[in-house]
Amino acid sequence: MYQKILVPVDGSSTSNLGLDEAIRLAQLTKGRLRLIHVIDELSFALAMDAYSGHAGDWLGVLRKEGARVLEEARERATTAGVDVETALRDNFSNSVHELVTAEAAQWPADLIVLGTHGRRGVGRLVLGSSAEHILRYAPVPVLLVRAPEAKSRAKAVAESIRVSLPSAALGLE
Repeated sequence: MYQKILVPVDGSSTSNLGLDEAIRLAQLTKGRLRLIHVIDELSFALAMDAYSGHAGDWLGVLRKEGARVLEEARERATTAGVDVETALRDNFSNSVHELVTAEAAQWPADLIVLGTHGRRGVGRLVLGSSAEHILRYAPVPVLLVRAPEAKSRAKAVAESIRVSLPSAALGLE
């Protein structure tokens, strides 16, 4: 059961929740992890924008940052006594979800574990959902670990949409 667990990581708190759950599963099953970090067109474009005033190797900067993210995640798993390997991918002809699902098939993984923001509605439409695409196209089971703040954020948005009118506007004076 779940001896080879693939974990996409990006260093975010949501990603770390997925990593922590994958570590717990690997400890229970005596399995091992493969951590993958993907450099995609969006991260490349954001790096170009962030460093637009500087000439330089943007892809090199992203690779260095990706290696740092992978090393920190590897240390977490190793400290927990879990066997782990890492993979840094940067292929601009494929999307993140395509690279993750291809990695799952090629390795081959028994399970993919990833954190998700749990966005719904307009937030999901605007930002897209790599987690949803991975879930749809993965060749193996997928465990989505939802960020706890997603519930409170959804509640806050719902409350901010409520409209309060002064009683005079309703003719209730």
